[in-house]
Amino acid sequence: MEWSVLVLFLGVQVALGVWAAGRVKNEEDYVVAGRRLGIPLITMSMFATWFGAETCLGSSGAVYAQGLSGGRADPFGYAACLLLVGLVLALPLHRGRYLTIGDLYRERFGPKAERVLVIVLVPGSILWGAAQLRAFGQVVAATSHMDATTATILSTVFVIAYTSFGGLWGDVLSDLVQGTVLCIGLVVLLLACLLDLPSGAELGRVLGSDRLSLWPKDESILAQVDRWAIPIFGSLVTQEMASRVLAARNAAVAQRGALLASLVYLVFGSIPVVLGLLGPALLPGLADPEQLLPELARQKLPLGLYLLFACSLLSAILTTVDSILLSASTLVSHDWLVPTFRIQGERHKLWLDRGLLVLCGIIALYLALGSDSIYALLQQSALLGAAGLVVTIFCGLYTRRPSQAGAVLALLIGALLAPLGEHYGFEAPFLLATAGAALSYAVGARLFGPRGTPSSA
Repeated sequence: MEWSVLVLFLGVQVALGVWAAGRVKNEEDYVVAGRRLGIPLITMSMFATWFGAETCLGSSGAVYAQGLSGGRADPFGYAACLLLVGLVLALPLHRGRYLTIGDLYRERFGPKAERVLVIVLVPGSILWGAAQLRAFGQVVAATSHMDATTATILSTVFVIAYTSFGGLWGDVLSDLVQGTVLCIGLVVLLLACLLDLPSGAELGRVLGSDRLSLWPKDESILAQVDRWAIPIFGSLVTQEMASRVLAARNAAVAQRGALLASLVYLVFGSIPVVLGLLGPALLPGLADPEQLLPELARQKLPLGLYLLFACSLLSAILTTVDSILLSASTLVSHDWLVPTFRIQGERHKLWLDRGLLVLCGIIALYLALGSDSIYALLQQSALLGAAGLVVTIFCGLYTRRPSQAGAVLALLIGALLAPLGEHYGFEAPFLLATAGAALSYAVGARLFGPRGTPSSA
C-alpha cells in the first residue's frame, strides 16, 4: 500500500475523533454520545463493530478450506446475534437509561455483581482487541513494504488517538466512514471475481453438495449446536452492544437500528463467504486460506481499486478494535474506579476514561505482538465469561427478584467451565458453561435470595 494512502486514511480517522471531541462535555457524551444517535449511525456502527478481522480473513479462509460450514459464525451466527439484540434486549436495556452494562448489573443485582462483571468481561474484550490489532499488522504487511510489528504499533497509536479524543461520538463517526469504505470494497472485489469466473466444470467441482452444507459430517449434533451457540449468544452481552443501544435517541431507534444492522451484516458478510466458496476455482492451492481476500484483490483489481480494498480491510479491523478499547476502558473506569474512589466531577471522569483507554490499548498491543496467531487470540477471548453473561443478562432484565449471589456465581462458574471444557476436550464447552452458569444462578438465588440476602425459605 502507498504510504500516502495509508497516512491519509488513518489521518481522516484522527480528524473525525478530534472533531467529535468538541461535542464531548461530560461522561454521558463520551460513553453514549449524549443519547442522540439516529437509525443510520446505530445501524452502521453495530454492523461495523461486529464485522472484524475474523469476518474478512477468518470466515473467507474457513469457507475456502471447509466449505459453507466454515461460515457458520460469519455471517450467519453474528447476524442472528444482532437480530436477537433487536428482538429481545434493545427495548428493555434502553429503557433503563444506563451508561454502561455494568449499571444494569448494579441496579438489578448489586455492586458486587457489577464488579465481577468487569473482571469477567474486560479480559476477553482486550484479547479480542489484540486479535484485531494483529490482523491489522498482517494486512498492512501483506499490502506494503512495512513489517507487521511496525504496522501493529502504528495502528494502535492511531486507534488510541482518534478514540480517546471523541469517545463514542468519534467511534460511531469513524464506523460510518469505515463501514461505507468496507461495503464498497467488498462489492468491488466480488464484481471483479464474478467477471473472471472459470469454466462451468471447475465451478461444479468447487460448488459440490459437500461444500454447500452448513452441517459438517464429522461433528456430532451436540458439537454443531455448540458451534452455533458461540457466535449467537457469546457476543450477545457486550459493552460494545450496550453502548450503541443506550446511545440511541429512543428505544424504538435502538431496536430498529439493531434489526437493520442484522440485515446489513448478513448481506455484506455473505460476500466473503461467496468468495470463499469460489476461492478454490479462482485461486487453487492457496497455502494460507486466510490470505484469500487480500490475494484475490492483488490479482484481480487494478492498483486504485486494490488500494480501496486494502483500506476496506483495514476499516473492518479498526471499526472493531476502537469499540473494544473504548468499552473495556469505560467498564473499568465507570463501574470500578469511579465508585471505588468516589471520583467526582465530569472533567476528572473524562481524564480517567481517556487514560484507561490508552492503558487498554497498550495491553492489547503487548498481547498482539506476543501471540502466535489471530485465531489463538480469538479462541481465548470467546471462552472468557460469555456463558455467565448470557444467563445473568436475561435474569437481570426479565426476572422480578434478581439475586446478587446467583449472578456472581453464574458469572464465575460460566467463566471457569468454558476453558476447562475446552482444555479437557469436551465437545460442547460453551453449552457446558451455560448450563453450569444457569444452575449456579438457581442455587445462589435459592440459598441467598434476592440481592444476596439470606433466604428465609
